[in-house]
Amino acid sequence: MRESYRKEGSRWIEQAKIDLKWAKHLNAEGAHYLVCFLAQQSAEKALKAFLYAQGEEVVIGHSVRQLCARSAAYEAGFQKHTEEWGLLDTYYIPTRYPNGLPDDIPAHVYNGTAAGDALKLAEAVIAKMDGWFARTRS
Repeated sequence: MRESYRKEGSRWIEQAKIDLKWAKHLNAEGAHYLVCFLAQQSAEKALKAFLYAQGEEVVIGHSVRQLCARSAAYEAGFQKHTEEWGLLDTYYIPTRYPNGLPDDIPAHVYNGTAAGDALKLAEAVIAKMDGWFARTRS
């Protein structure tokens, strides 16, 4: 693996971890809808980190499910996580826009249970990526 690919992946995983850190902070403050969105974003960025580290130059898309399936082309173990981690995709749009929910707003709909579940999924994605980056360290 070229060092420049790994370096780009490292930038993305670092941002994913920082997003997750702030999601946890927001969870403690009760901003559950934002936690759900940031959990999805953290997982998305972590998977993009892996794809960039593989040498992909442009990684387009926001679907955790699709990025995970795409990652499985490089490491088959990702395939078993596609459905589970793909649940984070349900937090991509409705957590941000009132028109994504019927007659309500995200701040009223998303609760601590949803936020906790989203955080656990994002933590699992990031742990997998951390493990991969640690195993492949030059």
